[in-house]
Amino acid sequence: MDSRIRRVRESDVDTVVELVHDLAEYEKAPHECHLTSEQLHTALFGPNPALYGHVAEVDGRVVGFALWFLNFSTWRGVHGIYLEDLYVRPEMRGRGLGKALLATLAKECVDRGYARLEWWVLNWNPAIGFYKSLGAEAMDEWTVYRLTDEPLTALASEAPTGES
Repeated sequence: MDSRIRRVRESDVDTVVELVHDLAEYEKAPHECHLTSEQLHTALFGPNPALYGHVAEVDGRVVGFALWFLNFSTWRGVHGIYLEDLYVRPEMRGRGLGKALLATLAKECVDRGYARLEWWVLNWNPAIGFYKSLGAEAMDEWTVYRLTDEPLTALASEAPTGES
């Protein structure tokens, strides 16, 4: 098996979108995934890209990915990486590709002087044990909040007029 981790290329976009939809299926929420190739291409390669990615390639075929963006720690005073999604095709798991993707992101952090690498995990995900084995810590004292759809629009309508 010839495997490598590399930055995502424009030619990978359709495959990564397919893998994102596979991830949504795995997470029991395929109806919530609406990502298109055009959206991902713009996010990664448009005029102001704010999303970055790496792929796991085996024998020339993309079989996994990590999509990430920068966050910022006001307490540390430096950026970090937020891993939005990491996925490896089921038939390719157990070969070290997930760990190689995470190690690549950890190296990005270290090389750039970033303070942390963070991600969310569903409570039932069997990968939690793997993440703990790497030294990752659950941030159990924090609760995630999210605004979407109508509540997001409703709050936006209350924004003061003028400069934003």
